[in-house]
Amino acid sequence: MKALLYPDPLVSPILPIPKSRALWNPQNSFRIPIKRVDYWVGRRSYFGTINAVLDSASIEELRHQEPDIKNPALSTSYRNSEFPKPNQTVLNAQTKVCTGPIQTKPLNEEQAFKVLDTILRSVKGELKDEEPVSKAQLGAFFAAMTIRANSFPEPTQWSEGERRAMNHYWPQLIRVLPEDTIFIADPEGSIMGTGSSIGPQFVGNGTAEMRLVGALREVLAGGHLGYEEVQGVLKDVLPLKMGSCSVSESLFSAFMIGQRMNRETDRELKAYCLAFDDELGPAPIADVNSLTHYGEPYDGNTRYFRSTLFVAAVRSCYGESCLLHGVDWMPPKGGITEEQMLMFIGANTHLTPSQAKKLLEDEEVGFAYVSQREARPSLHSLIGLREHIKKRPPLATAEKVQQIVRARGKEAIVAGFYHEGYEEPLLMLMRRRGVHAGLVVKGEEGALSMTTRLRSANTSKGLPVNYCSGFRSVNLAPACAVDGVSRESFNIEVNAGDYGFASTDTPRTDRSVVRNIELGLAALRGEKGPAYDRIVLNAGMVDHLLGSDGAQDISAAFDRAREAIDSGKALRRLLNYIKISNKVIS
Repeated sequence: MKALLYPDPLVSPILPIPKSRALWNPQNSFRIPIKRVDYWVGRRSYFGTINAVLDSASIEELRHQEPDIKNPALSTSYRNSEFPKPNQTVLNAQTKVCTGPIQTKPLNEEQAFKVLDTILRSVKGELKDEEPVSKAQLGAFFAAMTIRANSFPEPTQWSEGERRAMNHYWPQLIRVLPEDTIFIADPEGSIMGTGSSIGPQFVGNGTAEMRLVGALREVLAGGHLGYEEVQGVLKDVLPLKMGSCSVSESLFSAFMIGQRMNRETDRELKAYCLAFDDELGPAPIADVNSLTHYGEPYDGNTRYFRSTLFVAAVRSCYGESCLLHGVDWMPPKGGITEEQMLMFIGANTHLTPSQAKKLLEDEEVGFAYVSQREARPSLHSLIGLREHIKKRPPLATAEKVQQIVRARGKEAIVAGFYHEGYEEPLLMLMRRRGVHAGLVVKGEEGALSMTTRLRSANTSKGLPVNYCSGFRSVNLAPACAVDGVSRESFNIEVNAGDYGFASTDTPRTDRSVVRNIELGLAALRGEKGPAYDRIVLNAGMVDHLLGSDGAQDISAAFDRAREAIDSGKALRRLLNYIKISNKVIS
């Protein structure tokens, strides 16, 4: 790998490495200084990629301490080991029933009996050889069953098998389930046929829980809430603290998955998106002419090359500053994220928004990454709970449209999506942010990476991969615009072959963080191939669609991206980021 990236040792960059670096210790949930470590499996060094940017002597000096992450080369290893694991039987059922009115797949009789038997034995403390069913799982599962019974179309309401299973088990469950779960399962006492008064009379404990119960009654009936109602619940409940919570986890889980199942309204999504903007005070303003906020799905990629980190390094070379944000690990996919890659190659992943602002302004860097942990700690506190909900809550959409740092000049937001119907809500949130341009991309795996692969003739229905939709400003201060920006809308299916790119299969990474890094670094070193083409395609196309200066001609936009790579500037930017992010101070 070192020879591949730097064939001439005389021009290999040698970057100073700090003697210690603050890393996140998932076991203890606090920062401890540990030295960077080289990870070995057999005779292979998983730090082969970092050898390309650091001299071997520095690496040897740091091969002494055991890592906190057992195998940092795999995305699954970044899960916080203190998070309790969900019960797999119930989690599998949640995959089927905790989703939308069309996507839901009712359980058959065998599945329903198994799930309810598992819940009964868990609540009674009789479940052996399995993880207990958590409170969050109880809330999510029974909320799904209630909403399906109350408001879903007939094909996705309860199956006959589910009815028989519930008739069999409910008389036993009602005697052992907590009152909050009974309320979720039968809020009006009308679903189970037992005439229980627990659900109708349940109000919760304390002011925060009482507000949540009132909102949840509307959600469980298939209804919607106002902007202030949603924000009130979120601010009452968050941040969650491990081991303690101001409200029942069952109730809050039911609330979050219930809103997603009912398909959030614009005002509900706006409430989630904006609720914690001021959690740490006003966003710092970077003195840059152009800033693009990248909203990748936080749960990462599990199959294909994730290119955005390397695209940001390319675009920063010609004045298009880029701000990335995300997490180290997020359910349900638990895939490769930018934070994992940056942590692996030695960058500081604990930058505050103010520190990120300095990197954006630095003429030798021009891009930055901020973890949700540092920017929105209240939302970050939900990661463990989200694993037990299984399906993506409204936050999975809203968290992609953030402005953690603002810009003196023009701003744009780019976000990935997968499910048809979420492109317009995402663009709505971007317009609400007041940015000059917005773009949603259906990249591979619902991420931002557009592919050069030709679309198969037998591709499934729905919007194709490489579908893009967005808006861009046509002038900066027209009298006709409500917010001072006049915008034009567009949508396009990008066919890379139309722009001279050869059709190639997307490189597989299969949860391998090191493989994703190897592909990206080799491309930035100038190695032509599928990864190189995808970085060029995504950099140039985003420039063009957002209306960036100098990118009106799409061919010129691609040429500019290629020049940033072939000249070595993009790689140098990434190396500078590793070095300077470890030195920057507030």
